[in-house]
Amino acid sequence: MERRLAILGACGALGRALAVRAAAEGWAVTALDLPASLAAHPPAGPARALDLFDAGSVSAAFTGLGPLDGFVNLAGFMTPRRPLEETAETAFDEAMGGNLRGAFLAAKAALPLLRPRRGAMVNIVSGLAAQARPGFGPYAAAKAGMVSLTKTLALEAAPEVRVNAVGPSAVETPFLTGGTGRAAAPAPDLDLAAYARATPLARLATPEDVAGPILFLLGPDSAFMTGQVLWVNGGGYMP
Repeated sequence: MERRLAILGACGALGRALAVRAAAEGWAVTALDLPASLAAHPPAGPARALDLFDAGSVSAAFTGLGPLDGFVNLAGFMTPRRPLEETAETAFDEAMGGNLRGAFLAAKAALPLLRPRRGAMVNIVSGLAAQARPGFGPYAAAKAGMVSLTKTLALEAAPEVRVNAVGPSAVETPFLTGGTGRAAAPAPDLDLAAYARATPLARLATPEDVAGPILFLLGPDSAFMTGQVLWVNGGGYMP
């Protein structure tokens, strides 16, 4: 039976790397992303546009998409790097809306499609969810919320659906210079060379470094794992 996978945020660099590897491993991939992202990086297979700020748009994008064997939520964006005390309420609300609320909406839409095939969901969080750094407050809080969301979903969806997360450190993609789909998204103010020097494996992650763990959590080798976070960070964070 054909394995069916939906990737939210499929047109970013990590999403594209995951889609290519998944297709090579026999998955039939459907891409979900912003209209601008789909236009900039047309996927090889089926695609659906959506806006995570719009619950109706999310629901419509998932309608008729299933049944699914796997769902991956790669969508996310940062706010400008500044102290929480100097962060505007609108910026905080936007980070929560597009990251945490968007993950909630996507999970609600995906779960009924995963149950018939006892599928798996993987949420992409961030090392910042567990290892706070100055200036990333709204994004870190949203991703920490996604960790809790993942664990709650894992309990509530068991035993039919497994729900896990991958928490990467900085990944060498356009996300570090502002993102793929949100043209106005700010580039995080990071000294990438210093970041690499501070990492035991002495480099940034690549999209391929993260795609492998995601596929592991989707596949049979992780059949007895749910509610877990795989930290992919070159040794930079060891819980």
